[in-house]
Amino acid sequence: MSNKYLEVLTPQNSQLIFIDQQPQMAFGVQSIDRQTLKNNVVALAKAAKVFDIPTTITTVETDSFSGNTYPELLAVFPEHKILERTSMNSWDDQNVRDALAANGRKKVIVSGLWTEVCNTTFALCAALEGGYEIYMVADASGGTSVDAHKYAMDRMIQAGIIPVTWQQVLLEWQRDWARKETYDAVIGLVQEHSGAYGMGVDYAYTMVHQAPERVQHGERIGPNPAK
Repeated sequence: MSNKYLEVLTPQNSQLIFIDQQPQMAFGVQSIDRQTLKNNVVALAKAAKVFDIPTTITTVETDSFSGNTYPELLAVFPEHKILERTSMNSWDDQNVRDALAANGRKKVIVSGLWTEVCNTTFALCAALEGGYEIYMVADASGGTSVDAHKYAMDRMIQAGIIPVTWQQVLLEWQRDWARKETYDAVIGLVQEHSGAYGMGVDYAYTMVHQAPERVQHGERIGPNPAK
């Protein structure tokens, strides 16, 4: 096994690309609940922001078909350029190649739509022609059916692409809870986007460690059983 597959992701060795996270592309997604998909995409973006990960955003046929990138994603990176393409394969666009090269990191984390088209073609070409190590975020990507997503992931894995999930990426970047410079931001991200895990953190903080609640709210009154 190549040593590159044994290396963990760090904030210093990886970069991130979002491919076609646009509404018309999301409308066709059937492999994952679309609200869950957007939650995971935005969470991954916020994780990248916490760890200062170089991030590329690329879109296809924005005005003629796909629509504007999710505003929640753009709000995380308000200064980023958006690299528009005509090709379904992002590797075919020179601006995308230049952006990846400028970041100077061979480990490329990918979140895109659709898994079986835009993700697969980019991953295979970037690995073969660009020598990049591709990490495909399975739960921040979506296909037009469960089978489309599954078999695209299978094809990429057979070719050496590495499957990951957004939370796995976040915690791999954090690695050690003693890293206090990112601790609070990571915990906040988990509380907001990690479902049961985040609820568990809230419960442990408030009920076990007696920390204050994260939000101020109205006075709790009662109980007052009716007679």
